[in-house]
Amino acid sequence: MTDPADDLIPSVFARDCTSRGVMNNVTGRWGGLALAALHDGAFRFNALRRRVDGVSEKMLAQTLQALERDGLVHREVQATIPPRVEYTLTPLGARVAAKLIELIELLEGEVDQVQSAREEYDREHPAPVR
Repeated sequence: MTDPADDLIPSVFARDCTSRGVMNNVTGRWGGLALAALHDGAFRFNALRRRVDGVSEKMLAQTLQALERDGLVHREVQATIPPRVEYTLTPLGARVAAKLIELIELLEGEVDQVQSAREEYDREHPAPVR
């Protein structure tokens, strides 16, 4: 029998914990890149899409909507013709993005080491010939 108090302790490892869904949105294919890009400041949708190279319009819209729902991104519609929509980070989003920036800088700084590791792995584990 489980302790009802366990339900009150957030744990990303628990299947039904809200934090797991947020983690998925942040670390998914596009969430982390969108948050890191917004760390540089406000972006309109198309500018953000250009910044996050390779994301489709549909995927970026879905990603931003999920991040907005999680309270990480703020979407502001300005009453102009045509309407202007701008995305910024919330205070929580800025804290999450700062952690992602640390990770990004670490990975970018160690890309040579990663490339060497990949080359060594590929030498030791050659792809099967078809």
